[in-house]
Amino acid sequence: MTVEPPVQPVVLTAGDFLLRPPSVDESPAVAELGLDSDVRMWNPRCQITDEASAIQDCLTGADWSDGSHATFSVVHGDSGRYAGNISLHGIDQVNAQAKVGYRIARWTRGQGVATAAVRSVVSWALSELGLNRIVLTHGVENTASCRVAQKAGFELEGTLRMAKRFGDGQLHDEHLHALISPPVA
Repeated sequence: MTVEPPVQPVVLTAGDFLLRPPSVDESPAVAELGLDSDVRMWNPRCQITDEASAIQDCLTGADWSDGSHATFSVVHGDSGRYAGNISLHGIDQVNAQAKVGYRIARWTRGQGVATAAVRSVVSWALSELGLNRIVLTHGVENTASCRVAQKAGFELEGTLRMAKRFGDGQLHDEHLHALISPPVA
């Protein structure tokens, strides 16, 4: 197994929002988001069930030292209100690729926050980490995530049939979107 170099934590902007490494101070809002019914449905790997698991999620997300991920909390720049998280994960420097996923609080949905956060993280990953390909997958029925992928510039590459068991316990088809860095002239 290849060991990835550490990723140095950074703070990014996405419109009126800051993207920064998670903080244990936001664990109550992380717990609330982790229990949201839409998050539970479309993010089956989300294991947040209480305050303790929210704290652990924040600690794990803030530790980028193994180079496998860069996880950001999405917070409103003026109020500091927690709006979700976004993670560049499965970072593979050898093949210059990674995956992106996110969870967005109900109060920000439909306002372009997820799209702005995805664009910001992807731009940083392509320019600063030297990645070439970023993948975004989502359940076919999750039309909001499909819109985010399209608006963020990802192309639909295909449908993975019966590829993932989501929060309802059923296997679902997934869309596979990818964004490829333009070639350097």
